[in-house]
Amino acid sequence: MTIKTALAATALASCLLAAPALAQSVNLYTTREPALLNPVIESFTKDTGIKVNAVFLKDGLQQRVQAEGANSPADVMLVVDVGEIQAIADAGITQPVQSALVDKTVPAALRGAGNNWVSLTQRARIVVVSKDRVKQDAISYDELADPKWKGKFCIRAGQHPYNNAFFAAHLARNGAEKTETFLKAIKANVARKPGGGDRDVARDILSGQCDIAIINTYYIGLMSKATNEQKGWYEAIKPLKTTFAGGGTHVNVSAAAIAKNAPNKDSAVKLIEYMLGEKAQTLYADGNFEYPVNPDVKEAAAVKLLGALTPDTTPLGDVAKNRKAASELVDKVGFDN
Repeated sequence: MTIKTALAATALASCLLAAPALAQSVNLYTTREPALLNPVIESFTKDTGIKVNAVFLKDGLQQRVQAEGANSPADVMLVVDVGEIQAIADAGITQPVQSALVDKTVPAALRGAGNNWVSLTQRARIVVVSKDRVKQDAISYDELADPKWKGKFCIRAGQHPYNNAFFAAHLARNGAEKTETFLKAIKANVARKPGGGDRDVARDILSGQCDIAIINTYYIGLMSKATNEQKGWYEAIKPLKTTFAGGGTHVNVSAAAIAKNAPNKDSAVKLIEYMLGEKAQTLYADGNFEYPVNPDVKEAAAVKLLGALTPDTTPLGDVAKNRKAASELVDKVGFDN
């Protein structure tokens, strides 16, 4: 070997040693708002060294992954509704999340069949009442059908996804006949045509238009931090401990699945596991006053404000599969008319 060749070989070896190793990465497709998810993504990358390539979509996530087919770069799909995640699983574009940590941390009712999706945070749908005019602290959902609330109950449209999921949970637990009776009874109690948003029912309690309403818990949290008229709406209501008779509280979830053709499966599992850890659960849940699914997280903002949550044990996969039938019952009884 000539001196010139030896020097060239030495230089090449030095370059290879100096070159950084190929960084690990994971590709995330999500319909979550960037502001809610970015703190967790940044924390994950800082703690693990794995870069997250996030694609934020308003809608059409399932259709995009299907169109991309076997060459899809998606590793993790993260959405904000159990109906969405179940539809993704039913489309055959997921694979099981194989993780002892997931099995230990997430209750079976909050996972899809065969672990084809996993819940990350929870939003409870509970009853609120006028702090001044109603003197009770707990209620079952079926008590909303009591005639004593006639002309006093407010609710957003029955076909809205929040209520559709709630009615689907009632259907999964009680069957079509009882759910139809329930829908007719609470429709008979409304103070106004179902509509508006969840925060609007708090406004209407303050005005005296209604005494009782149903609302997602994170809206209560957001109103509690408001610096406008919504703070007054919050101060007018009292959240009740709300459960199905003999069961727990209805929840909807944000949830994640691993894509069937995930090119970075190991990193996908690590991201989901990280999002279930105490640090990420606190960051993620506090971003929108949602409840963590990790039972070891005791200091989340929603827990501090509203107390601990005991979710109903009806599998959310069963709830999702009853959403179409629940929608049909809403139309059948003319709930939104």
